[in-house]
Amino acid sequence: MTREPGGTRAGDAIRALFLGPSGSGLDAWTELFLVEAARAQHLAEVVRPALRAGRVVLCDRYTDSTLAYQGYGRGLPLPAIRRLHRLPSLSTAPDLTLLFDLPVSRGLARASGRNRAALRTTGRPARGTRIDEESAPFHRRVRAGFLALARREPERIVTIPAGGTEDAVAARVLRSVGARLGIEDARARSGAGPGKPRSRGARKAGG
Repeated sequence: MTREPGGTRAGDAIRALFLGPSGSGLDAWTELFLVEAARAQHLAEVVRPALRAGRVVLCDRYTDSTLAYQGYGRGLPLPAIRRLHRLPSLSTAPDLTLLFDLPVSRGLARASGRNRAALRTTGRPARGTRIDEESAPFHRRVRAGFLALARREPERIVTIPAGGTEDAVAARVLRSVGARLGIEDARARSGAGPGKPRSRGARKAGG
């Protein structure tokens, strides 16, 4: 399990700049090149070695997020971003992408709820990221971008309605990825619960 931007020492340093207050005022192209630099290091240091070892890689955000945020959200040209993703250092593509979808108002309310929960349990509010604090129209463009990408590649991108309880969402995820990783058959044979698959199946790169 890993994440972007981040996953490496260099990537985590870029993440702090990219998402933190010191990134305020970054040009959209600067954002793009920062996240692609973090990704190149992440692929070289973490993702590709894991895939060569036959492991399943689950990554929180990947190239679709760059297209959605810097392309649809910031307005950078999608063909230019896609050309970057075809460079040898960035060309590893995910086998399956899960898009957890919520209306923007519900997503922002959920983020606000996490901050209030953190305040109750720790006495300190959770710190939102610079991207979290963008305007509602920006987040609507990003969501529209993700949904457009899902329509473009329905075989790879599975849209998961993210409303409801965690258990309900987890059940949808398990049904969606089971055929790709051979989890559902193994669970049925073993009697394992929804969160306890017994077989990881073939090698896949999460996106």
